[in-house]
Amino acid sequence: MNAFQRFEGVLHAEAVSLIDLAAEFGTPCWVYSRQAIEKAFDEFQRELPDSALVCFAVKANSNLAVLDVLARRGAGFDIVSEGELRRVLAVGADPRRIVFSGVGKSVAAMELALQHGILCFNVESAAELERLNVVAGRLGQVAPLSLRVNPDVDARTHPYISTGLKENKFGVAYAEARALYRQAAALPHLVVDGIDCHIGSQLLDAAPFTEALDKLLRLIDQLTDDGIELRHIDLGGGLGIRYHDEQVPTVEAYLRPLLDKLAGRRLRVLLEPGRRLVGNAGVLLTQVEYLKASEIKNFAIVDAAMNDLARPALYGSWHQIVPVLTRREDAGTWEIVGPICESGDFLGHQRQLALAPGDLLAVLSAGAYGMVMSSNYNSRPRAAEVMVDGRQAHLVRRRESFDDLIRGEQCLP
Repeated sequence: MNAFQRFEGVLHAEAVSLIDLAAEFGTPCWVYSRQAIEKAFDEFQRELPDSALVCFAVKANSNLAVLDVLARRGAGFDIVSEGELRRVLAVGADPRRIVFSGVGKSVAAMELALQHGILCFNVESAAELERLNVVAGRLGQVAPLSLRVNPDVDARTHPYISTGLKENKFGVAYAEARALYRQAAALPHLVVDGIDCHIGSQLLDAAPFTEALDKLLRLIDQLTDDGIELRHIDLGGGLGIRYHDEQVPTVEAYLRPLLDKLAGRRLRVLLEPGRRLVGNAGVLLTQVEYLKASEIKNFAIVDAAMNDLARPALYGSWHQIVPVLTRREDAGTWEIVGPICESGDFLGHQRQLALAPGDLLAVLSAGAYGMVMSSNYNSRPRAAEVMVDGRQAHLVRRRESFDDLIRGEQCLP
């Protein structure tokens, strides 16, 4: 069931009108559906064995309400920073369901994670391995780890979100992984627990996942020969969603070939989906400020901008943009742009819409990599976030004020 549907011509989030949400909370505003998040998570749970763990990639959407919904559903969490660790701990997540990824883990972040007893560190370099051993030793602990192995597999996605090729900064080279595992097993304050792989984001073809898994299984067999027995395999995330007209695999179609290859192996399966859980569970609600015609293009200037949703300007990403209230007038062709002083400030090109000043628009599929990537460029306060649960709408992050913008700043004496 799509959580964003029309009733009597008005787009709703679950049972709440987006017109009512704009009136109550203002625009621009992020709107999330609790139902959609839970449904997406449950789709993974249905296909996985009971021992598996679905770790939500917090970088996709780190709002506390989103994390709370998933924690209550039984999710684990994939974090990449001390701040993300503190967020999941703040919602009461079980530390034993947290995996720590990322290429630049600080000493302070490692210490905090060790003190709380997280499930595993996904180590991404030899230098990080040495640092983790030192930090764990200083705390009198033994750190559980997996190596994030870079399988040099083409994920066939945008180059900025492809992470599994030789030229990417992520993980340890496949050819070097076996020796690095032997090094890890010999260090006194580390325990080898698993193996990790993440090849990219917004993936629409299961074949790269399967290719990467085949390489990991060969490495696992080599490690067994070395006397290193792994307890889990973390297959990362990256499964894509529909933004426009993409052919998106079901969770079952994505997981079945992977699970079949793992049959008979005593390895706990971990996954790190992010976009797939929250991407289509959110919209960015915005209002048309001005309509501006020129000889070449017609511009609809809205109150949301690239500082709110960076993906179109950053990746050339396509988001469907629809009117909240359907108009009967003939549609025109519009550039949907924001008020930021950059020519790259756009949300959509050449959209066929019937528009008037004051109209509300919904930018769809905006629940992932939306608010988390927003900024205060042009001294714009960041937007409010709202979570809809059936007929109830909850403000889960208030709109920033000018005082919020300048907090921490001061003039010279």
